[in-house]
Amino acid sequence: MSLRQLLRPNWLIDRTLADLPLQDLLDQGIRALVLDVDRTLLPRGQAVLPESAVRWLEAAREQLPIHLLSNNPSRQRIGAVARQLGLPFTTSAGKPRRSALRRVLSQFALPHHQVALIGDRLFTDVIAGNRLGLFTVLVKPIDPLGQPCQRDRLQNLELRMAHWIGTSFGG
Repeated sequence: MSLRQLLRPNWLIDRTLADLPLQDLLDQGIRALVLDVDRTLLPRGQAVLPESAVRWLEAAREQLPIHLLSNNPSRQRIGAVARQLGLPFTTSAGKPRRSALRRVLSQFALPHHQVALIGDRLFTDVIAGNRLGLFTVLVKPIDPLGQPCQRDRLQNLELRMAHWIGTSFGG
Protein backbone atom coordinates (compact mmCIF):
# COMPACT_ATOMS: atom_id res chain seq x y z
CA MET A 1 0.00 0.00 0.00
CA SER A 2 1.39 3.38 -0.99
CA LEU A 3 1.74 6.30 1.40
CA ARG A 4 -1.01 8.09 -0.53
CA GLN A 5 -3.36 5.16 0.14
CA LEU A 6 -2.33 4.90 3.80
CA LEU A 7 -3.25 8.56 4.32
CA ARG A 8 -6.69 8.31 2.71
CA PRO A 9 -9.50 7.67 5.22
CA ASN A 10 -12.58 5.85 4.00
CA TRP A 11 -14.56 8.79 5.36
CA LEU A 12 -13.37 12.33 5.94
CA ILE A 13 -16.03 13.92 8.13
CA ASP A 14 -16.18 17.68 8.69
CA ARG A 15 -17.87 17.05 12.06
CA THR A 16 -16.98 15.54 15.41
CA LEU A 17 -17.59 11.93 16.39
CA ALA A 18 -20.72 13.04 18.25
CA ASP A 19 -22.23 14.18 14.93
CA LEU A 20 -21.29 11.03 12.99
CA PRO A 21 -24.46 9.19 11.93
CA LEU A 22 -24.20 5.79 13.59
CA GLN A 23 -26.60 4.27 11.06
CA ASP A 24 -24.19 5.19 8.25
CA LEU A 25 -21.51 3.03 9.90
CA LEU A 26 -23.95 0.15 10.34
CA ASP A 27 -24.99 0.50 6.68
CA GLN A 28 -21.31 0.11 5.71
CA GLY A 29 -21.27 -3.28 7.44
CA ILE A 30 -19.36 -2.05 10.48
CA ARG A 31 -19.71 -4.45 13.43
CA ALA A 32 -17.19 -3.01 15.94
CA LEU A 33 -15.51 0.30 16.73
CA VAL A 34 -12.01 1.26 17.80
CA LEU A 35 -12.01 4.86 19.00
CA ASP A 36 -9.20 7.28 19.61
CA VAL A 37 -9.65 9.21 22.86
CA ASP A 38 -7.72 12.50 23.00
CA ARG A 39 -9.37 15.13 20.81
CA THR A 40 -11.74 12.54 19.31
CA LEU A 41 -13.79 11.93 22.47
CA LEU A 42 -12.08 14.12 25.01
CA PRO A 43 -11.19 17.78 24.35
CA ARG A 44 -7.58 18.87 24.73
CA GLY A 45 -6.64 19.34 28.37
CA GLN A 46 -10.03 18.16 29.60
CA ALA A 47 -10.97 15.21 31.78
CA VAL A 48 -14.73 15.31 31.20
CA LEU A 49 -16.46 14.09 28.07
CA PRO A 50 -18.86 16.54 26.43
CA GLU A 51 -22.47 15.42 26.84
CA SER A 52 -22.86 15.03 23.06
CA ALA A 53 -20.00 12.50 22.99
CA VAL A 54 -21.49 10.58 25.93
CA ARG A 55 -24.87 10.35 24.19
CA TRP A 56 -23.27 9.11 20.94
CA LEU A 57 -21.18 6.53 22.78
CA GLU A 58 -24.16 5.23 24.74
CA ALA A 59 -26.15 4.78 21.52
CA ALA A 60 -23.20 3.14 19.76
CA ARG A 61 -22.49 0.79 22.69
CA GLU A 62 -26.03 -0.58 22.44
CA GLN A 63 -25.32 -1.79 18.90
CA LEU A 64 -21.57 -2.39 18.62
CA PRO A 65 -18.62 -3.50 20.71
CA ILE A 66 -16.26 -0.56 21.30
CA HIS A 67 -12.62 -0.40 22.40
CA LEU A 68 -10.80 2.84 23.29
CA LEU A 69 -7.28 2.94 21.83
CA SER A 70 -5.02 5.81 22.83
CA ASN A 71 -1.40 6.78 22.33
CA ASN A 72 -1.68 8.61 25.65
CA PRO A 73 0.36 6.78 28.31
CA SER A 74 -1.90 7.82 31.19
CA ARG A 75 -3.80 4.72 32.31
CA GLN A 76 -5.39 6.90 34.98
CA ARG A 77 -6.80 9.50 32.55
CA ILE A 78 -7.85 7.13 29.76
CA GLY A 79 -9.04 4.55 32.29
CA ALA A 80 -11.29 7.14 33.94
CA VAL A 81 -12.96 7.82 30.59
CA ALA A 82 -13.29 4.09 29.87
CA ARG A 83 -14.78 3.37 33.31
CA GLN A 84 -17.29 6.21 32.90
CA LEU A 85 -18.50 4.48 29.74
CA GLY A 86 -17.96 0.87 30.78
CA LEU A 87 -15.56 0.24 27.89
CA PRO A 88 -12.28 -1.66 27.51
CA PHE A 89 -9.24 0.48 26.73
CA THR A 90 -5.60 0.40 25.68
CA THR A 91 -3.06 3.13 26.47
CA SER A 92 0.40 3.74 24.98
CA ALA A 93 -0.82 2.19 21.72
CA GLY A 94 2.00 3.63 19.63
CA LYS A 95 -0.19 4.32 16.58
CA PRO A 96 0.57 4.07 13.69
CA ARG A 97 2.36 0.91 14.83
CA ARG A 98 0.08 -2.11 14.56
CA SER A 99 0.85 -4.30 17.56
CA ALA A 100 -1.64 -2.82 20.07
CA LEU A 101 -4.32 -2.54 17.40
CA ARG A 102 -3.79 -6.19 16.41
CA ARG A 103 -4.40 -7.24 20.03
CA VAL A 104 -7.66 -5.28 20.07
CA LEU A 105 -8.78 -6.76 16.76
CA SER A 106 -8.14 -10.30 18.01
CA GLN A 107 -10.70 -9.67 20.76
CA PHE A 108 -13.37 -8.74 18.21
CA ALA A 109 -12.83 -11.86 16.08
CA LEU A 110 -14.27 -10.06 13.04
CA PRO A 111 -12.92 -9.49 9.53
CA HIS A 112 -10.91 -6.27 9.68
CA HIS A 113 -13.09 -4.50 7.10
CA GLN A 114 -16.01 -4.80 9.55
CA VAL A 115 -14.16 -2.75 12.18
CA ALA A 116 -14.02 1.05 12.02
CA LEU A 117 -11.18 3.04 13.53
CA ILE A 118 -12.34 6.58 14.24
CA GLY A 119 -9.91 9.33 15.17
CA ASP A 120 -8.82 12.89 14.58
CA ARG A 121 -5.25 12.26 13.37
CA LEU A 122 -4.32 11.34 9.83
CA PHE A 123 -0.73 10.33 10.60
CA THR A 124 -1.59 8.06 13.54
CA ASP A 125 -5.23 6.91 13.50
CA VAL A 126 -5.86 6.69 9.77
CA ILE A 127 -2.48 5.16 8.92
CA ALA A 128 -2.81 2.56 11.70
CA GLY A 129 -6.28 1.55 10.58
CA ASN A 130 -5.41 1.48 6.89
CA ARG A 131 -2.32 -0.65 7.53
CA LEU A 132 -4.61 -3.39 8.85
CA GLY A 133 -7.50 -2.98 6.42
CA LEU A 134 -9.95 -1.31 8.80
CA PHE A 135 -12.65 1.14 7.77
CA THR A 136 -11.08 4.47 8.73
CA VAL A 137 -12.95 7.64 9.65
CA LEU A 138 -11.23 10.98 10.21
CA VAL A 139 -13.34 13.33 12.34
CA LYS A 140 -12.79 16.89 13.48
CA PRO A 141 -11.28 17.27 16.96
CA ILE A 142 -13.84 18.05 19.65
CA ASP A 143 -13.84 21.17 21.80
CA PRO A 144 -15.03 21.41 25.45
CA LEU A 145 -18.57 22.25 24.30
CA GLY A 146 -18.72 19.19 22.02
CA GLN A 147 -18.30 21.25 18.86
CA PRO A 148 -15.60 20.91 16.18
CA CYS A 149 -12.42 22.78 17.11
CA GLN A 150 -12.39 26.01 15.15
CA ARG A 151 -8.63 26.35 14.88
CA ASP A 152 -7.07 22.93 14.62
CA ARG A 153 -3.63 23.55 13.22
CA LEU A 154 -2.39 19.97 13.62
CA GLN A 155 -5.12 18.25 11.61
CA ASN A 156 -5.02 21.02 8.99
CA LEU A 157 -1.24 20.60 8.66
CA GLU A 158 -1.57 16.82 8.29
CA LEU A 159 -4.21 17.22 5.58
CA ARG A 160 -2.06 19.76 3.71
CA MET A 161 0.96 17.45 3.91
CA ALA A 162 -1.08 14.50 2.63
CA HIS A 163 -2.39 16.62 -0.24
CA TRP A 164 1.15 17.76 -1.02
CA ILE A 165 2.33 14.14 -1.45
CA GLY A 166 -0.61 13.41 -3.74
CA THR A 167 -3.34 12.01 -1.51
CA SER A 168 -6.78 12.90 -2.83
CA PHE A 169 -9.74 13.06 -0.47
CA GLY A 170 -12.59 13.30 -2.96
CA GLY A 171 -15.12 10.53 -3.62
